[in-house]
Amino acid sequence: MTIFKELSSKEQLLALVEANPFIGQQELAERLGLSRSAVAGHLGQLTREGRILGRAYVLPQRQPIVCIGGTNLDRKLRALGPLRMGSSNPARQHESAGGVARNIAENLARLGLPVHLLTAVGRDAAGQTLLTQLQGLGVDCAGSLQAADAATGSYTAVLDPDGELLLALAHMELTDRLDPAFLRQTAPQRAPARWLVADLNLPRETLDELRAEARLRDQRLLLVAVSEPKMARLGADLRGVALLVLNRGELETLVGRALPDDDALRAAWRSLRDAGLQRLVMSDGSRGVRFSEDDGLVLLPPPLLEPASIREVTGAGDALTAGIAAALHRDPDDLRGACALGLQLAALTLQSDATVSEALSPALLV
Repeated sequence: MTIFKELSSKEQLLALVEANPFIGQQELAERLGLSRSAVAGHLGQLTREGRILGRAYVLPQRQPIVCIGGTNLDRKLRALGPLRMGSSNPARQHESAGGVARNIAENLARLGLPVHLLTAVGRDAAGQTLLTQLQGLGVDCAGSLQAADAATGSYTAVLDPDGELLLALAHMELTDRLDPAFLRQTAPQRAPARWLVADLNLPRETLDELRAEARLRDQRLLLVAVSEPKMARLGADLRGVALLVLNRGELETLVGRALPDDDALRAAWRSLRDAGLQRLVMSDGSRGVRFSEDDGLVLLPPPLLEPASIREVTGAGDALTAGIAAALHRDPDDLRGACALGLQLAALTLQSDATVSEALSPALLV
């Protein structure tokens, strides 16, 4: 009950209703220590607010994966030769849809899974095009914020001739509007989910509330890092986080020290587990991924690729996370198998000029 104290009586009631849409008023009253008339009053208010839409079963196999976080326009500038700082450099440009949560949602939709994206875009041509494209792939975007007073976010990546990222510039202020008030407004969209996938573009207060909700509800929260500077948004209390996906640099930033060897990595994992984290996946570049198992981090190598087949790296990390989420949606206990699927999706993305590979299909889940 200590977690319940973090939320108001109405929010506690909503959490119980979302966990069990068929719970009775008497049980709600007993669980919350309220009178039945108080419970009825809260239910009436939640109905008027549109946060309770009725009582209906959701088939487990069609429970959506809800992705929450950034959507933006990706611009990739790939140098045609060695870069000279402080000078103009010839480059080839490619423009596509982007944003961590958006990319993960598209990957999941191309795998044929039910997916709902809660994000923020401008009410401009770029924002409307991004939402229309996702809806055409089957992504439900109902509840997403469309701002009339701000432009859709952008991400500009500068790549070397081999496709390796040299520098990225992100304009993502609109994502800061995905605050706790936004969470309250979109509670009906999140209610049916088995898994929530949230990126660390979200404000600190939003992530805090998502963790508190996850501790109350029968939902699993997967958090995915987006950059080393934004690791501070995560906070020290990791209770409620079913899985954290990040890279080595982000893990070093999170624990506040270098991690040069396996012993240091194991110690980092144990410290995060002590803080409440349930499981961890760390991408480790060309070596593959390391996933938590008991007291250690197990290395899983990536598929072998011909160097000439690799186009560029943008989007590969999001494909990795999407593959992990897709596999855990089917079998939440098989983290090794989930990482294997994630590496397979990342390999396909590395061989594509697009941020999300068009080679993805439901056949990959068979």
